[in-house]
Amino acid sequence: MKPYALYIASAFLFTTISGCAEGVDNPSLPNDQNQNQGNQGNQNQGNQGNQNQGNQGNQNQGNQGNQNQGNQNASDESIARARIAQTVSTEKAFNDIAYSNGFPVITSENSVIFMHWHDGGSWAVAGGLNNWTPQPMTQQGDIWYAELPIPDGLTDLGYKFVNTANDQQTYVADPWALRYTHDEYGEISYISAPPKPHIMRWNNFSSPQKLATRAIRAYVPNTPPPYDVIYAHDGQNLFGDSTVTWDLPTALASTSANILVVGIDNSTDRFAEYTHVDDTIEFAGQTLHVTANGDNYAAFVETTVRPFIESKFQTTAKAGLMGSSLGGLISLYIAHLYPNRYKAVLALSPTTAWGDFSAHNPTIASLYQAADHRSTVIYVDSGGSAGSGCKNSPQDAIEDENSRDNYCYTKAFADALYTIGYEYDKDLFHWHEPGAQHNEAAWAARVSRPLKIFSEIK
Repeated sequence: MKPYALYIASAFLFTTISGCAEGVDNPSLPNDQNQNQGNQGNQNQGNQGNQNQGNQGNQNQGNQGNQNQGNQNASDESIARARIAQTVSTEKAFNDIAYSNGFPVITSENSVIFMHWHDGGSWAVAGGLNNWTPQPMTQQGDIWYAELPIPDGLTDLGYKFVNTANDQQTYVADPWALRYTHDEYGEISYISAPPKPHIMRWNNFSSPQKLATRAIRAYVPNTPPPYDVIYAHDGQNLFGDSTVTWDLPTALASTSANILVVGIDNSTDRFAEYTHVDDTIEFAGQTLHVTANGDNYAAFVETTVRPFIESKFQTTAKAGLMGSSLGGLISLYIAHLYPNRYKAVLALSPTTAWGDFSAHNPTIASLYQAADHRSTVIYVDSGGSAGSGCKNSPQDAIEDENSRDNYCYTKAFADALYTIGYEYDKDLFHWHEPGAQHNEAAWAARVSRPLKIFSEIK
């Protein structure tokens, strides 16, 4: 897949009535392997009737004053029709639309063009605008498309694609829809913003730092702006409602804070991108030598992702960083590099031993100690326990990684911050969840704690 760095610059010009892209990891291989196809065939979508297209005013249009929404829609419509006529490639059409107003395409004639990049099966579209009766789509090369009118007074904004091959009906979310959420049947797509919390997602987000492309997601609360913002790593693990995600929407619902959470998906270069120094570890039965690329990833978050988000939403000056394991480590490192830009770091089970496994390079604790006390609020936690005791030796690093959920090095990190002027329960928080494992379920169970701390920061 060709990197689309040019879209990052143009992304700042987005408007938000329709949006951008969602979900497949590699649209050059058009299949549904990454979609949740669970047992959705018998679903009843009738309980979505209380949705309302009108509540789209919670996004910041401030620096987009020279744009004409009608012209934007017309441009997307012309691109979509050009792809249907096969006068433009699928790849170009999908990326151009994704980084303009997004999918599905709202036309000048008050209709919706649905496009599914998939060259197999037999496809239909069903949603509130056709009473969830599958409408057959037409195949044109490697896409399927359909155009449906928008009924007057439409309130049910949901839709899904329906695979009707072999007389089966399998419902799947639109992997390029801008807006979606999860219900009891998995992911559900929206034709425009619903009046409830939802997620926005942009595919193929690339960077001037030449990192791997990835999806960027934003959890949008159902509250008016401005929003405090948390930039979180491993974005694909944050927003679902299964045991392999953090189920952040549920945790966020337990707070009264007005928080927009931006999930930045990881890539196959996760080890390099999430580390600040080189190190060598034993991983999955193999010796892994990691050349750190955390400086470039930090620049990506600070100078590419953050301006992009701030161009699309009305935000406050209160921004934080959040992640687990290596995601917690890189959160601490980004705040170290940009200390006046983030109010807080929320690091769950952070790999604070990194640098001390084999290479004996500076750990994150040594970097913070050298920088002395700064204004960023630090939250760190871990599960596990001290086991045979913390001895402040390289063996602790290995045991932390293998069996202690990073307990020893993380406690030592917090204690080191205390010695340089951080105050517990004021700008330094350390939590131990005895015996908790190193996985998404454990982080989901306690993420409400750091979210509450962030929400109370002035």
